[in-house]
Amino acid sequence: MREVLPGPCPVCQAEIQYLYQTEEIPFFSEILIISTVCPSCGYRLADTQLLRNAEPSRWELRIEYPEDMMVRVIRSTNGAISIPELGVRIDPGPACEGFISNVEGVLVRVDGVLSNLRSWAESDEERERIDNLKESIARIQEGQLPATLVIEDLSGNSAIIADRATVCRIEALAEDPDEER
Repeated sequence: MREVLPGPCPVCQAEIQYLYQTEEIPFFSEILIISTVCPSCGYRLADTQLLRNAEPSRWELRIEYPEDMMVRVIRSTNGAISIPELGVRIDPGPACEGFISNVEGVLVRVDGVLSNLRSWAESDEERERIDNLKESIARIQEGQLPATLVIEDLSGNSAIIADRATVCRIEALAEDPDEER
């Protein structure tokens, strides 16, 4: 299904077109993609939502081979992405956008953020640390440095679509630390 509906821009109230499209992701689920761009103020929205009930989940993929760059990655607006070996964690915020990409696309996004951070770095030490992270990302992309891609999503709307990917349910923390789970 593909449907375009008019509505107000949440920033400037200009009339804009919202695109709602469903896609079937093999071995995963049917998803809804919602997107828009406001030509007046530049507001952008891109989000994905599962069209089934989902459990809070943590997805992991050990990246070891160049072929792993093609593994599909779905990240909702609630998904936190991390690469523990690099000390990289990207938590969702108010302007977070969902996306459908692959492992390489995730690494390119992280590399882009690092490039922006480098331009703001105040010391040679900070720039060197960023350069080292960017070099590690390039080595991961070439299959020379193994790493783990992790997505944690309390909404359950994110996934890593690969036979080698593991998924586990995230348990909610009890209000009372003495309470049994």
